Amino acid sequence: MESSLKIVAPRYQQIAVDIAGKIVDRHYEIGGKVYARSALASQYSVSPETARRAINVLSDMNIVEVTKGSGVVIKSYENAVKFIKQYKDIQTLHDLKNDIMRKVDQQIDDTFLLKDQVTKLVEKIDRFKSSNPFVPFEIEITADTLYLNKTSSEVNFWHNTAATIIAIKRADELLMSPGPYAMFCEKDVVYFIGDENSYERVHHFFYPEN
Repeated sequence: MESSLKIVAPRYQQIAVDIAGKIVDRHYEIGGKVYARSALASQYSVSPETARRAINVLSDMNIVEVTKGSGVVIKSYENAVKFIKQYKDIQTLHDLKNDIMRKVDQQIDDTFLLKDQVTKLVEKIDRFKSSNPFVPFEIEITADTLYLNKTSSEVNFWHNTAATIIAIKRADELLMSPGPYAMFCEKDVVYFIGDENSYERVHHFFYPEN
């Protein structure tokens, strides 16, 4: 992977993490209401659609409940804590990998320090593999796909392929754990995990005539 590639979370996911953090910090109380989506869009300087996706992430994690007429209500402190921990674990893994790569590039002579960092990385990767024991695959999105500019939720990606998207490379950014609301855009590279037949199913899903 190119050294200039920036690893970032989607904006709506960053907003979801920020709101969950405020729940953990007791800025929001259980049973209380989050600002309306339009107010969230203004607060975070994003589009209403991005704010909607952030709320959908929190709803999918059972952190908030969206009800017609009542708005967005805080539902679970414990799920907010769990969500924050999962996000931080992923960020820690990325930070640790980047730290090692910088040390390799600079040809640091401190072998013992490097060995310690490698050991920590291997331990984290082993733990990650234990919960995700599949080899990642990748596929490029072209204009020929039937699902250009559609989200994985809209096209029922998981139900049709039994594969899980773990990242999307778009230009010089890598969107980690993009969730069900990220769009498939032309020239994206989609990374996913599944069983040994996942690549054939995903390829046929995107390009059924090829």
